[in-house]
Amino acid sequence: GMDIGDGMGDLTGAMELKLGEVVREKYGTDFFMLDKYPSTIRPFYTMPDPEDDRYSNSYDMFIRGLEICSGAQRCHDPELVTKILAKKGIEVGDGLNSYINSFKHGVTPHAGAGIGLERVVFLYLGLDNVRKASMFPRDPNRCSP
Repeated sequence: GMDIGDGMGDLTGAMELKLGEVVREKYGTDFFMLDKYPSTIRPFYTMPDPEDDRYSNSYDMFIRGLEICSGAQRCHDPELVTKILAKKGIEVGDGLNSYINSFKHGVTPHAGAGIGLERVVFLYLGLDNVRKASMFPRDPNRCSP
């Protein structure tokens, strides 16, 4: 097994890969999803779980233990956003004030996700390097096409 401490920290890459192996062995699939990440490791704009605010309404999707997508419900309540900022020790400046004020005009509950398309292609094709799945890969030695 792996030491996960109190279970309220983020998973390391090694933990995610091991979890992928366990899911494959136990359930016979390469695809899995985790949700309800600890609120302490999520950005301030992630909606806390309404039943236990130690956790958040967020998720990640994985293929073979590699994250391919992250998503979450955004906190649309201006008072709650302000409380979360204070709890995280983030000072509300002009930029965040504008952000918070935008919700005071009324925003419906909403969420979003970001998918790593290059990672999906890399894994689907069984490539040996994710850069081979990117039209314009970036690294410290290559900053332009």
